[in-house]
Amino acid sequence: MDAPKHEYPVRVIGPRSGWLDLDLRELWAARDLVALFVRRNVLAQYKQTALGPLWFVLQPLLTTLVFTVVFGRVARLPTDGLPQALFYLCGVVAWRFFADCLTTVSSCLRANAALLGKVYFPRLAVPLAVVLTGAVTFVVQFAIFLCVLGYFLWAGAPAAPGPWALLTPALVLLMAALGLGLGLLVAALTVRYRDLGFVVAFGVQLLLFASPVIYPLSLVPEGWQALALANPMAAILEALRFGLLGQGLAPGLPLGVAAAVSLGVLLLGLAAFSRVEKNFMDTV
Repeated sequence: MDAPKHEYPVRVIGPRSGWLDLDLRELWAARDLVALFVRRNVLAQYKQTALGPLWFVLQPLLTTLVFTVVFGRVARLPTDGLPQALFYLCGVVAWRFFADCLTTVSSCLRANAALLGKVYFPRLAVPLAVVLTGAVTFVVQFAIFLCVLGYFLWAGAPAAPGPWALLTPALVLLMAALGLGLGLLVAALTVRYRDLGFVVAFGVQLLLFASPVIYPLSLVPEGWQALALANPMAAILEALRFGLLGQGLAPGLPLGVAAAVSLGVLLLGLAAFSRVEKNFMDTV
């Protein structure tokens, strides 16, 4: 008598069609892998460094110190009556989160090419882990900002956090969406046009000076403010300062436009990423 045959489930993996064909259930099933990537990224950032995780604290503080000396004391740029260190630290912490998401996501495909060519998993897990890693760093550095804010409030500084501070988590999500969307667009285009990889770092530096990180939006001439607000990060940063410090552009139409642009860029980035992920390994 023949032994019974056991049937095992078989899953055939093939390329998907369409511009925005994302399997969110598959991505959710890989959440443990995403968490593993986040842990790897956090540990690898300052591995074999003398100060280790202390760089999480030193980076925004040192950048704030340089901005305070160069733009506050030497260039004498106004800060809307706020203490210079507090004004710059708020912008630096937010900007670093956005810039790190954009630059790291834009190179995540090539940086993980060896892994992507060996085993199948949802490719979107890699850029998602990058954003979550940036979120971990942001939480630590934002806690530092809150400590500095508390000190200045205790010292009687003219900063006035208001109820709009409750909008901070939504603003962080908008920065993540914008950074992820732009990063995915660059990652998708870099598959064919590798020169873009060299342009990203330079472009992020230019965008820094086009955003109200080292100066308030009120410093921009009124006739040019509409152009400045075409940059979604301008409205987001101003709304963040308005809620946390009481100075800046109050949330309104510019922030609504920035939110729509950020979500549109995210959808466009996801579509481009979905289009190239199926044949990425053929072009490496």
